[in-house]
Amino acid sequence: MRVRDELRMNVNQQPHMASPYGQPQPGYQGYPQPGYGGGHVPSGYPAQYAPYNGPGSAYQQGPPQGMRGPPTSGAPPVSGAQNYSQFGQGETQNGPPPMGAPPQRPPVSQPYTPAVVNLSGPQPPYDQQFGAPPVSMQQMTNQMASMQVGSTAPSPAGPGYAPPSVSQAPISSAYSPAAPHTFSLTSTAPTQPPPTEAMAQVPPRSYYGAPPPAQQPFPNAAPPFSSTGPTQPQAPPPVSQQSFSQVPPVSQPPFSTAMPPGPTQSYGGPLPPTQPSFPRPPPPTSQLSNFPGGPPPTSTPSQLPGGMLPQPPVSQPSPYHSVPPPNTTGFPPQVGAPPRPPPAGMQGPPMASQGPLMAQANHVPPSQPGMPPSPINAGLSGPPPQPGMQGYPPQQNGAFGQVRGPQPGYAGPYSGQPNYGPPPAAPAPAPAAPKRLDPDSIPSPIQVIEDDKANKGSEPFTTGVRGQAPPLVTTKFQARDQGNASPRYIRCTAYNVPCNADMAKQSQVPLAAVIKPLATLPPDESPPYLVDHGESGPIRCNRCKAYMCPYMQFIEGGRRFQCGFCSCVTEVPPHYFQHLDHTGKRVDCYDRPELSMGSYEFMATVDYCKNNKIPQPPAFIFLIDVSYNAVKNGMVGIVCQELKTLLDYLPRQNPDVDSNIRVGFVTYNKVLHFYNVKASLAQPQMMVVSDVADMFVPLLDGFLVNVSESRMVIESLLDQIPEMFADTRETETVFGPVIQAGLEALKAADCAGKLFVFHSSLPIAEAPGKLKNREDKKLVGTDKEKSLFQPQVSFYNTLAKECVAQGCCVDLFIFPNQYVDVATLGVVPTSTGGSIYKYTYFQSSTDQERFLNDLRRDVQKPMGFDAVMRVRTSTGIRATDFFGSFYMSNTTDVELAGLDCDKTVTVEFRHDDKLSEETGALMQCAVLYTSCNGQRRLRIHNMAVNCCSQLADLYRNCETDTIINFFVKYAYRSVLSSPTKNVRDSLVNQCAQILACYRKNCASPSSAGQLILPECMKLLPVYLNCVLKSDVLQPGADVSLDDRAYLRQLVSAMDVAESHVFFYPRLLPLQQLDVESMSLPVAVRDSEERLSRGGVYLLENGLNIFLWVGANAQQELLQNIFGTTAFSQIDPGMTSLPALDNPFSKRLKEIIESVRAQRSRYMKLMVVKQEDKLELIFKHFLVEDKSNNGGASYVDFLCHMHKEIRQLLS
Repeated sequence: MRVRDELRMNVNQQPHMASPYGQPQPGYQGYPQPGYGGGHVPSGYPAQYAPYNGPGSAYQQGPPQGMRGPPTSGAPPVSGAQNYSQFGQGETQNGPPPMGAPPQRPPVSQPYTPAVVNLSGPQPPYDQQFGAPPVSMQQMTNQMASMQVGSTAPSPAGPGYAPPSVSQAPISSAYSPAAPHTFSLTSTAPTQPPPTEAMAQVPPRSYYGAPPPAQQPFPNAAPPFSSTGPTQPQAPPPVSQQSFSQVPPVSQPPFSTAMPPGPTQSYGGPLPPTQPSFPRPPPPTSQLSNFPGGPPPTSTPSQLPGGMLPQPPVSQPSPYHSVPPPNTTGFPPQVGAPPRPPPAGMQGPPMASQGPLMAQANHVPPSQPGMPPSPINAGLSGPPPQPGMQGYPPQQNGAFGQVRGPQPGYAGPYSGQPNYGPPPAAPAPAPAAPKRLDPDSIPSPIQVIEDDKANKGSEPFTTGVRGQAPPLVTTKFQARDQGNASPRYIRCTAYNVPCNADMAKQSQVPLAAVIKPLATLPPDESPPYLVDHGESGPIRCNRCKAYMCPYMQFIEGGRRFQCGFCSCVTEVPPHYFQHLDHTGKRVDCYDRPELSMGSYEFMATVDYCKNNKIPQPPAFIFLIDVSYNAVKNGMVGIVCQELKTLLDYLPRQNPDVDSNIRVGFVTYNKVLHFYNVKASLAQPQMMVVSDVADMFVPLLDGFLVNVSESRMVIESLLDQIPEMFADTRETETVFGPVIQAGLEALKAADCAGKLFVFHSSLPIAEAPGKLKNREDKKLVGTDKEKSLFQPQVSFYNTLAKECVAQGCCVDLFIFPNQYVDVATLGVVPTSTGGSIYKYTYFQSSTDQERFLNDLRRDVQKPMGFDAVMRVRTSTGIRATDFFGSFYMSNTTDVELAGLDCDKTVTVEFRHDDKLSEETGALMQCAVLYTSCNGQRRLRIHNMAVNCCSQLADLYRNCETDTIINFFVKYAYRSVLSSPTKNVRDSLVNQCAQILACYRKNCASPSSAGQLILPECMKLLPVYLNCVLKSDVLQPGADVSLDDRAYLRQLVSAMDVAESHVFFYPRLLPLQQLDVESMSLPVAVRDSEERLSRGGVYLLENGLNIFLWVGANAQQELLQNIFGTTAFSQIDPGMTSLPALDNPFSKRLKEIIESVRAQRSRYMKLMVVKQEDKLELIFKHFLVEDKSNNGGASYVDFLCHMHKEIRQLLS
């Protein structure tokens, strides 16, 4: 029998009740299909899936015709007890675990509350004609087994999910790492609209739903018919297992026998009456039906902590709407901030006109061509309807996606359903209800994150095993270097590389590594050892020049070594000779980092230095814009004041010694002012260069100085600059000459260094690099849109090349009040390994803290200068493409004028020959750089991965977060040459090909209505959808061109942890914070339906922190956080919380500080009150919902992906 690693969901195709998004719109971004939405794409699916018409008159025993009967030997019985591992098997069944199975422990994230039966409000009496509801599991199972509807007895296992016949063994208990997920995305929704009263049944609750008490999956909103009992709590099977549509054991009819022939468990299909849905055993864990024995996954999808009941959210208004916030609103003008409002001065807050958010919620701007139409409350768009509603009943913990249809015998929320008694033979109209996938039944990012923390967070991750995937970036773990680089330095998209190019092409899984050469390590991990081989330098292979590493094989008694990369044999220098032990290893192997570690450094000799001479210590030059705007908004005064103390914290190799970095100062508007701050002067001297067309540095001695020697003169200068320019009326600035000035100063001093440029406006003064305002929103969405991301003049490309040659890195801090053409100004920073920091509508009162924290970190962080990186690989693959902030003058060397601890370089590999499973594939990243005290060093990172000849092995060992990081960088670079619509389409196509290849070659045969996802890629659709609707690829009307260019450049150098939280923000329910515990509350999914009006949530995405306050938040909570019990008295303009003397306030402040400490940029806090104008911005980050810019909701996108996959397979 076949063990699978996948998730199955019945994504069915039935015609959906209405086009997912209200009126048909052209289709998701261009995807032709009619709205790709809802449970199925209307028109997308073959007709064979007829609309479900209610329970059949008799449940037949076998799978209905047309449905694939469960494989006899294959799928685990529906409710067989499968071991945890089973999920490896994939088909997780959705039934209760076998009677004997011990109840599973509830997943972390959601406390299981068996007692709460009526999770959702009106619960239908279980009056099945079979008598009182069973009290015990045993009774339930017995009852299920004997239930009959009509004349036929249901199969023992009960349709869809009852305990399997006892005899049926679980599919296999072995844990196979990657079980396929199958979801049956089926929506058997009837065509007619759901009965209204169904909705009515929903307990009244706001669309935010109160937070479920302990996170039950849908705490209060279990659909009435859903079996509320314990079952309900069960979330869908952990994602990993989720076999989305499990195939029931043979005897059992798959989901409900009456369902339409088609997918087996269709998402919306009604449940077989015979099963009280509640038979499922208590284990909340979504019952993965499996793991009878093991602990349940930590967090079941459905349960996300938030557990909010899915309510149909109102559709999301676009986040950043419209105009710039009034100055104080706290709009994050920042980068990342939601797209900036139009330049119009500081206009008021985002569209007042928009009306209350809610109102606007469902409105989708008609104009968005790419967006799928969305019915207003079709649930599609926003969060799904409340479980209680007839939308999709929450999934029992069944397979993903199977929406259990109304159970015939229960009272269903469906109007036409009798509450008891056998279901009427005639189709009940109600079934219509299940019209779309239940969000709790599809793979949950939170579930996967929590499961990984539980499984991999407790033990150290040792890197000695080739090809093992590391813990996720969201898991806190300790790495131990035993021969491969730590995942903090290198993460790969796949740890099993295909043996040949054909297999790689067939799978379409990108082969890439995200490398962060100077990453900072946590305190409990030791930094790379420094190896000094003296004047002879590092030992290298004669042919390919790879550096000595654990993959070199010593032969002939240790006198020679064979290179692991090119197989060339090289003599061992006499001074490096050592004998071998009986295993063929050198006896000093563990005494030498280069023979036993994955990462280490070599001291470089003079041969590795530019012009063969030891480099000078680097210099930092501060270039400050003193035009009218910069002085007026307070930036000049703040920078000068801060530099007085910041200069004591320049980077240094040894914390006990003063830094030997020299500093220099320039101010500028239309002309440049250089300052002589030589220690012997009583006062600084200013020299003005007005001939900006031919830039030169007017002084050599006294411009770059040592801080400790010239402290008095520097402080005097910094006090005088704000006074000198306080009354300036000069509004025009230059920019190109400013960088040229810094570059010329470094050339004159013959050293590398970094320029810190503080700039405020578009450089329109006559000078090299002069720009014009080319902001034209009419080009957005057209073929000419790509020109907006390209620099408007070639001057800066040439200047960037000169900067890289000198080792001159540029960091740009911009403070714009209108368009400044970031696409052009950012060319030099992004080509030199620098960074861009953007503070739109900067106001010292609200933005000073963020700016100063960014500046401090930027000045102090460890970095290397004048760096060159090369990636070598073993025979069979080679590095072919590179992404990041750097310059390349040839096809192999990545040149970085500066390389700091936050920068990553992403490398794509291609096959140029066959690989062997025995030797695997090797890569070595070598970075030559100058340290901050002037030493030339080589940092080496080695990584070995496995090779495989079976596609199933490839799909079992991929890392989705890294694949998404690669896709984003590839897509964001593609917008320079292709229309954004084409870029989006190609991403969807590649993702569909990856999943279709898995379905075709690795998954066992199953109904076309099932969406089967590899276990380790089950989150690929949700994350890809976040990328597709990002501001760069699908901007809302209020996103400025500068913001898009800024985000495009920012993301290009992000590491995997940063890109993960940027595209799928972390949302923490603070009402569940335990002040006694050091752990954070389990996050909830990014959807409005997970928010409770009575709660307070913290959302962070690496650039912003939002504190969302529900309109009905408990008074005690408000008092503890804000010092007031009245919601109306909370000031939405605050950027820091009051310091209150209570444990909750102190713990919350600690959490905010620790969250900020994890990110490379300081995140400004914005308080968002429910239904306040700023909520539009906040909702932009609820990425599982439909976005105002036309981006699809997660549920809709999953259906769209399923349709794409089916088209590829057919």
